[in-house]
Amino acid sequence: MRPPRTSAARLLGAFEPGSPEWEEARSGAMVTATDVAAIVGLSPWMSPFSLWHHKVGTVRADSAPNAAMSWGSRLEPVIADAFAEAHPDLVVHATGTWENGARPWQRATPDRILAPEAGGLPSVLEIKTSRYGEGFGEPGTGAVPVYYRCQVLWQLDTLGLETAHVAVLIAGQDYREYVVRYDEDEAAFLREQAVAFLAGVASGTPPPLDGHAATYRTAQRLPGGVEEVVADISPAIAEAYRAALLDHRRAEEAKRAASAAVLAAMGPAKKYQAGGLLVATRTVREDGTTRSLIPHPSYVKAAAA
Repeated sequence: MRPPRTSAARLLGAFEPGSPEWEEARSGAMVTATDVAAIVGLSPWMSPFSLWHHKVGTVRADSAPNAAMSWGSRLEPVIADAFAEAHPDLVVHATGTWENGARPWQRATPDRILAPEAGGLPSVLEIKTSRYGEGFGEPGTGAVPVYYRCQVLWQLDTLGLETAHVAVLIAGQDYREYVVRYDEDEAAFLREQAVAFLAGVASGTPPPLDGHAATYRTAQRLPGGVEEVVADISPAIAEAYRAALLDHRRAEEAKRAASAAVLAAMGPAKKYQAGGLLVATRTVREDGTTRSLIPHPSYVKAAAA
């Protein structure tokens, strides 16, 4: 069964992830729903700098799935089935890559398209898996991680739709649903940022460097080879590097001191909490001594908020 049509966009096709057609539909002077969170600096996986280099082709994007991505793909149809069972009034359609009719550079590949059996406007279904459920709030609301919100808003804006459903399986057993409504102001902001980013791609002007891990990985992979020469860089860059090294050493020392204090306070306990929040888990060797102290991600994020 073909997915429902939308007057705002056209379906380019359903491409196998990683295939040449899939790569072509996502590369070059266009912005996908996955790209847009990186463009506005909210993606945990890409930075504006790393995405820019992928777009201009100086560094090839790593399309090999990691374990989390691989299992997410395997579980996608299972989660889609769970959503369909919970919503017999909606017909769940497989879909592909869509291109906005007025803005051909704007593309999106939602996981599913939903059509009400009684007629009416289609909606989008985005499917996620999460280890700890970080960033997901009360089920039934729009409280999804901000980078996923960017993604589904871009999908809605591309297809000209009003509603996105987000189905997520947390820790392999906690199934939840969320609803994100189209927001014209947010969508306009994302488009403005995307247009500015594409202008930088066209002019050959990369975004500023930042502290994102993807920025550093991209800088490492930039082509250039090795020449037996000594490069002169500005004293300001060199001083910033020296200061960062010193800050890092001090931070490592402070982390070791704090970890030692935690272990001393924990005694033989495997886990510890503070203020009702799980803070960390201790892994041990066969003799009961500590191998490592693993902080709980939700506590770290709550402390940083």
